[in-house]
Amino acid sequence: MNAPWKPGGPAGTRTPFLAFACDDASVEQLRPIAAELGWPIENVYKGGLRNAVQTLSVSSSPHVLFVDLAESGDPLGDINGLAEVCEPGTIVIAAGQVNDVRLYRDLLASGIQDYILKPFSPDVLRDAFAQAQATLVTPRTGDIGAERPHCATAVIGARGGVGASTIATSLAWLISERGHRSTALLDLDVHFGTGALALDLEPGRGLTDAIENPSRIDGLFIERAMVRASERLSVLSAEAPIGSPIITDGAAYYQLQEEMRSAFECTVVDLPRNMLVQHPHLVSEIAQVVLVAELTLAAARDTIRLLSWLRANVPQATVTVLINRMHSGPQLEISRKDFEGSIERAVDLVIPFDQKLAAQAAKLGKPMAETGKASKTMAPLNDLSDRLLSATDDSADDVAGPGKRGASLLSRFSTLKGRVGKKKPATAK
Repeated sequence: MNAPWKPGGPAGTRTPFLAFACDDASVEQLRPIAAELGWPIENVYKGGLRNAVQTLSVSSSPHVLFVDLAESGDPLGDINGLAEVCEPGTIVIAAGQVNDVRLYRDLLASGIQDYILKPFSPDVLRDAFAQAQATLVTPRTGDIGAERPHCATAVIGARGGVGASTIATSLAWLISERGHRSTALLDLDVHFGTGALALDLEPGRGLTDAIENPSRIDGLFIERAMVRASERLSVLSAEAPIGSPIITDGAAYYQLQEEMRSAFECTVVDLPRNMLVQHPHLVSEIAQVVLVAELTLAAARDTIRLLSWLRANVPQATVTVLINRMHSGPQLEISRKDFEGSIERAVDLVIPFDQKLAAQAAKLGKPMAETGKASKTMAPLNDLSDRLLSATDDSADDVAGPGKRGASLLSRFSTLKGRVGKKKPATAK
């Protein structure tokens, strides 16, 4: 029952969409919808399920797969055959002419996302593909043994330029990769944020649209606005025009965090320190705060003030003080001992200064944690990510790993066991 090995790299390099239809009319209906969603129309093929099995037996599976069962004599059996060559995590949408509720239920139980009747309309296809896209960014609750509390972490720089955004990006990547958690990185520096830039992504307009129209923010908006960096990591960032000031009471930011708690297992918020003054409610439900500083007098002063503010306004949060880009020798403005004496507590973590690693990460468009996986420089950050996760869930056995080749059909096809608002065939009896 194991799918064969196929070239094509990890899931993050998969093609977003493939379709295999039985007739020319279906092909002509699918191609405009694919174009609307930004998918290559060349990925819509004629040949139905048999062509799908032959193609996927020698190539990587897509994120979303559409198969036409109209020519299949045994739809359920043929879907089971498709599972033999389909990699875990692929979302399958099937279409057919058999209008039978028992077949519909059996197909869904086998792990496909949806079954739609032919002839189908453009609106039916759009709805099916929209739900498939929503499933891709929804946490895999079907792979989680027990419900876990949401892991919400805010990364705050004591001073500008201390590298808080670099730490936030690396933390989000580590939590998604080492902890196998679906993770959202929310960069709230609307004009100068680097969350998307650090991951070599285009930020899009999702964050600015949310601020301008808070009433639009819901699960579907999150699904469309988030930019996927990997299978488990999505980013919401912005590069708003400098000449366009952001005027908001912060309700949109708070609502974004609320929706992300529903859609992801973990959230990392890159929070500019000035927002604590303007919108203190943004940290009201934050469980972990990483305060990034440097060994300077100004950073020591502002760390004292921020620690005092956090104790008064976010008493439930666990605060980690992290010294970033730690130099050695006489380059230090103040010593670590003097810094700790000033803030009246110990520094929790120190990230050494590593110019070579930072430059390499910038050139590759990857987080420093990914570029320096084997580097001693990133070891403290690895420990921090493990600590943040263990604070939420002490049981390492509950951490869900990637789907296995020998898993059930459901785990092979679907990233969710529970589907919201699923429609049955219109005339099924």
